[in-house]
Amino acid sequence: MWKGKFSSSIIIFFLILCSTANSIVKASFEDEIDIKRSDFPEGFLFGAATSSYQIEGANLEDGRSLCNWDVFCQIKGSIANGDSADIAEDHYHRYMEDIEILHSLGVDAYRFSISWSRVLPRGKFGGVNQAGILFYNKIIDNLLSRGIEPFVTIHHFDYPQELEDRYGGWLSPLMQEDFIHFAEICFQSFGDRVKYWCTINEPNLVSEFAYERGTYPPAHCSPPFGNCSTGNSDVEPLIAVHNMLLGHAKTVKIYRERFKSEQSGVIGIVIHSFMYEPLTEDKLDKEAADRALAFNIAWILDPVVYGDYPPEMRRYHGSELPKFASEERIILRDSIDFIGINHYATLYAKDCIYSSCICNDSICTKGSDRAIRGFVYTAAEQDGVPIGEPTGMPRFFVVPRGMEEIVEYAKKRYLNKPLFVTENGYSSPQNQVEDYHHDVKRINYLKSYLAFLAQAIRNGADVRGYFLWTLMDDFEWSNGYSVRFGIYHVDRQTLNRTPKLSASWFRNFLSNRSPNYVESSNAISFMNKDVSMAQSE
Repeated sequence: MWKGKFSSSIIIFFLILCSTANSIVKASFEDEIDIKRSDFPEGFLFGAATSSYQIEGANLEDGRSLCNWDVFCQIKGSIANGDSADIAEDHYHRYMEDIEILHSLGVDAYRFSISWSRVLPRGKFGGVNQAGILFYNKIIDNLLSRGIEPFVTIHHFDYPQELEDRYGGWLSPLMQEDFIHFAEICFQSFGDRVKYWCTINEPNLVSEFAYERGTYPPAHCSPPFGNCSTGNSDVEPLIAVHNMLLGHAKTVKIYRERFKSEQSGVIGIVIHSFMYEPLTEDKLDKEAADRALAFNIAWILDPVVYGDYPPEMRRYHGSELPKFASEERIILRDSIDFIGINHYATLYAKDCIYSSCICNDSICTKGSDRAIRGFVYTAAEQDGVPIGEPTGMPRFFVVPRGMEEIVEYAKKRYLNKPLFVTENGYSSPQNQVEDYHHDVKRINYLKSYLAFLAQAIRNGADVRGYFLWTLMDDFEWSNGYSVRFGIYHVDRQTLNRTPKLSASWFRNFLSNRSPNYVESSNAISFMNKDVSMAQSE
């Protein structure tokens, strides 16, 4: 009897020791990272990502019309510091310089988006703007001439304001047909050279910020989420996503029927993807973390893989959640060739079905006790201790293990569908002046997240590529220019691009040099030499 108790104690002690050792190893793994390009499979795409509205500027040049974000930026208090993207990074005039920067880094691919207002200024209500077509043709051709694969997002938040004025944008089924028309123009104009397409960027995030919190155009919301002049935060996000999903599926059907055989491209959708961990070991919080994943990630991916919304949402939303007709489920099912995930951070999740949830700080989400939030309270702290190191975004804390966990979640739920990490990056804290000559925290962030991504691939995840967000400091939506994700600093007065230390690190990583090798003494001059050459051309 005593011997059995002793054996049990030894086993328990051994398990505790293993658990502690594993925690120590994981902690040190996040601190001391040895990651190389050769740790990734042959043919794996490495690139950088941007979006049209965030960098192009030239908002009324060469036939481009006002878009929803142009109008939103004019509303006082909508954007931090009263910033706007009228000029942004002036990529419209400096695209050759920026392509040379990409080439100097040694990227395989460049993810960018097409400005709807530049190509179709009035949507279906007007003609194609040939100046816009020419602009993107020049970008695509110059990328290809330098061996850089174009990875094109059709819709990344911005669309002609006329579509909002006429029928309410994504709250109307009419928007589906306008989006399909836009996508067809893109396939016809660029599809002979573009082999990677993303239909819509982050429909889950757009629905939350534009129709629940009211911090993105068209600024719809209702209490307790916000005090907008119009909106219904419990219902409108569901309607907007429903229309985006159907617009996506119908577009993919057209691409596969009319363009794929000749153009041989692949097409997917991009989601914003926090990882969620239970706030406590309580079973209810574990269920809340699973529910948070379903209400954010599966909300978008279940329909485009399996043809319907996740059962977790059906259970709690009831009649508020729109229904797909039988023919819609057919075209939705398997309407992606790959999954695109934008992953930056991990949050804690707490149950709000059986527990009281009160939002009493600046970084929690109001309305956690509502179905639209999945009855989940999400937070970045546990008993006052942050889940990771803070960054320049209030809810983006550095938790590298989340990269492996989110990829593993997608692998299991979606039968290891091919996946691209379409965005991942670090924003410097806003309350300090960024030393862009020595942005070591950004480098450590990238190294650690890449290491966990490599681990997920070793565990069998079919990940095909990784895109760093972002090439250069840009217009970060409602945060304006106060948030800086770029590996290039952009001077707001001259718009000159200056490489940060992270740009030199990324270039060395892509050339498979030692992960700790950074040409700190001459990185700036080397990169500026490339820029000078581009400008002289």
